[in-house]
Amino acid sequence: MSRSTEVSIHALEGGAVRAARDTVAVEEPLELRLRAGGETRTLAITMRTPGNDLELAAGFALGEGIIRARADLAEIVGCDDGSVTIALASATMPQTAAFERRFTVTSACGVCGRTELQTLAERIAPVRSELRVDADVLYALPDRMRAAQRVFERTGGLHAAAAFDGGGALLAVREDVGRHNALDKLVGWALMEGRDLSAAIVLVSGRASYELAQKAAAARIPVLCSVSAPSSLAIELARTFGLTLVGFLRDRRANVYAGAERIVAS
Repeated sequence: MSRSTEVSIHALEGGAVRAARDTVAVEEPLELRLRAGGETRTLAITMRTPGNDLELAAGFALGEGIIRARADLAEIVGCDDGSVTIALASATMPQTAAFERRFTVTSACGVCGRTELQTLAERIAPVRSELRVDADVLYALPDRMRAAQRVFERTGGLHAAAAFDGGGALLAVREDVGRHNALDKLVGWALMEGRDLSAAIVLVSGRASYELAQKAAAARIPVLCSVSAPSSLAIELARTFGLTLVGFLRDRRANVYAGAERIVAS
């Protein structure tokens, strides 16, 4: 599966126009299916960049509360028809009215506005972590994430989510046209590899939305950072669920909107 492709373009340079080629990120639909007790249902259709599709499905299922741990999964299987089936260990199909979205989840919006804080509190406990992070460690993360974004270097058109340990060492990075998909892939990687993110720092490109904060809380990630701005609801969620939320992390500066006790000033 290719994550980038070449296209023909007309390049404008001052008053001149010339034929040229450009490399762009691939965006294709992926159908997520849920299987339990011999029954299979469509869960969602998301637009994503091909690659790490099983991780995307696992992270999506965790973030949505369909599963809560690796043990809840029997298997995740990808098919050539552009679908991934999430097979549950339970023989009982969940109350899918709460989960199914028989419309396309776009790469931009993810699960925008579907879940409110009151509902979220019924399935997610506050995040507990003894992690403390030096500010100088945070300042170094954007450059480290960018250096690991292989497809972005070719296309300039992908979001990324990267996990680091408390000392700033890169654990993993995932890319996608959708920032929600990139984080789902990262969380899915940790879930499927048995990696604990409760002492990790996660950095995302783009803004820190409510949906990204929700996914971080579900994955027990204590520190969520963004190179851009957070939304008001993301801040409220972070304060409610014990996340450290850092925004505008660039050029050796940042704003800490919640959980400042985990950040140690240099």
